[in-house]
Amino acid sequence: MSDAAFPREERPSPSAAHAAVVIPAAGRGVRLGPGAPKALRTLGGTPMLIHAVRAMAASRHVSLVVLVAPPEGVAEVRSLLDSHSLPERTDFLVVPGGATRQESVRLGLQALPAGSEVVLVHDAARPLVPVETVDAVIEAVRDGAVAVVPALPLADTVKEVEPAEVTGTPEPVVATPVRARLRAVQTPQGFDRAVLTRAHQEVEGEVTDDASMVERLGLGVVTVPGHEEAFKVTRPLDLVLAEAVLARRRRNDGF
Repeated sequence: MSDAAFPREERPSPSAAHAAVVIPAAGRGVRLGPGAPKALRTLGGTPMLIHAVRAMAASRHVSLVVLVAPPEGVAEVRSLLDSHSLPERTDFLVVPGGATRQESVRLGLQALPAGSEVVLVHDAARPLVPVETVDAVIEAVRDGAVAVVPALPLADTVKEVEPAEVTGTPEPVVATPVRARLRAVQTPQGFDRAVLTRAHQEVEGEVTDDASMVERLGLGVVTVPGHEEAFKVTRPLDLVLAEAVLARRRRNDGF
């Protein structure tokens, strides 16, 4: 699975039938504590990054996965891919990332070949996304949406507050948004490639996800149903939950 294997000459010309995925994995994940970067922490004995790659490659629509690694870790990530079993129908490419997530996604976009018009951006820290969610995002882009996000309704009431100057001190409540109109957004997020490329060229300032950049262009973003198992592994407790989900899958499904 080296860079030389991409693209494979026997594959038909790229078209809307094929999607490419960009996985920015250049961050260190400090909220999980000291040690290896978050994407390289193990889950069931396998690095989370490999789980995330397998989750994307499980879709028959995905023909290429681009991993954006820390510049000093490109060789390590390539070796990681070579040492794990991955679907042969999917190509894999590793490129160095930037100082921010936005820069890393932009570098991943620049590495895509001509013809990859449906592009997904996925968090390496969401290792357990079901293939049905990946397919739903791709199909929504194929059907004409320029930006698609998987999302879940919120179970908790949400309060907007005035942030405290000192962490841990009381914060005044400003408003209570209508919960029925709120969604928790996940990845992979899907895009028309030209729209996402334009967003990364024109939108300045930090944003929390790529769909927000498309919103700033004044273009529409739609949601498709997300999945409870597509949660983000950010804190140690999330890792415990992910281990439990993976153990259940292996016990019930042989995953």
